[in-house]
Amino acid sequence: MIQFNHPTYLKLKDKLTVKKPWDMMIIFVLNILITIPAFIIVHQKLIDFNWFWHLDRIIIFILILVVFQLILRAMRRITLISIFLYLVVLFIGTVFGGYGFKSVFNDYKYMMYFMSENPNPQDIIISKLLPFPNKSKVENAIEFENPKVRNFAIMAANKHFKDVKGYQQYSTLIHCFAVFKEINSRWNYVSDPKGKDYIAKASESLLYLSGDCDDHSILMAACIKSIGGTPRLIHTDGHIYPEILIGTKKDFERVNYIIQEVIFKDEVHDQALHYHIDEYHQIWLNLDYTAHYPGGPFMNEAILGALTMY
Repeated sequence: MIQFNHPTYLKLKDKLTVKKPWDMMIIFVLNILITIPAFIIVHQKLIDFNWFWHLDRIIIFILILVVFQLILRAMRRITLISIFLYLVVLFIGTVFGGYGFKSVFNDYKYMMYFMSENPNPQDIIISKLLPFPNKSKVENAIEFENPKVRNFAIMAANKHFKDVKGYQQYSTLIHCFAVFKEINSRWNYVSDPKGKDYIAKASESLLYLSGDCDDHSILMAACIKSIGGTPRLIHTDGHIYPEILIGTKKDFERVNYIIQEVIFKDEVHDQALHYHIDEYHQIWLNLDYTAHYPGGPFMNEAILGALTMY
C-alpha cells in the first residue's frame, strides 16, 4: 500500500512537479496539443450550423480548451507524466502508421482550410424527388464495363495528376478527377434532334466527346464507375448533370484541400466548391460539363430526381 507521506514518494513527487510559473505555461501548451485533435474529432461528428464566421466551431473550440485547461490544472502535479504519455501515443502512431504527429498536423490543416474556404453545400430532400426520366435507357447507356470506356478512363488517369503524391487514400477520387478534366476540357455541346430526347451510349459519345447534358452525364458516370468511383446523375428542370460520391465530412475536408491547392489550383481561383448532402450525410460533388473544376457552380439547383450507380 502506497504511503503518501513516505519520504521516497514525496521525493518523487517533488521531482515530477514543475515549479511556477513554468507549470502553467507547460499546461497551456499541452492543452493546445490536446485540444486540437479533440476539436477535430468533435468538429467532424457534429452538424455544421453554418453560422457567420463559423462561430459555432469557435465556441466549441473555446469550450474544449477551457475544459482541458481545468482538468490539466487539477492534475498539474503530474504534468510531466501527461506530456510524456501524450508524446508517446503520437510517436507510436507515427512509427506504426496510426494517428501520429503528421496526422494531427494534416487534420488541422485540412479543417482550417475547409472552414476558411467555406464550400457551398446544398441539401437534398429525398422524399420530394421524382422518378428519374428514361431510367432504364440511361442505365443501359452507362456502359462502365465496356473496354473502350474503361480504356479511356485509364488513359485520363495516366495523363493527368499522375505525379501527385501523398494522398494514397484518395487515389481513386484523384483518378476520377483526371477523367473529369479530360472530358470537360474537350467536351463540345451538341443538341439533340429537335423534339427528340436522344440518349447516346457512353461508347458512342467517346467518338467525338460531343453531345448534350445527358450524354455528358452518361459518359462521365460510365468512366468514373469503370475505375472504382461512385457516380450519380441529378435531374433538374430541363437539365441533367453528374456528381461523384466523396464520402464523409472528414473526407471532404481533405478532398477540398486536394482540389483547391493541389490539382485544380489554377482553375478554382479561390472559388467555393459546390456539393450536395444526401439523407445519409454523404457528400456528393458537382461534375457538370459547365464546371472548370470538380465542385463548380450548379447550373440549376431545383433537383427533381437522382439516379445513383452503386
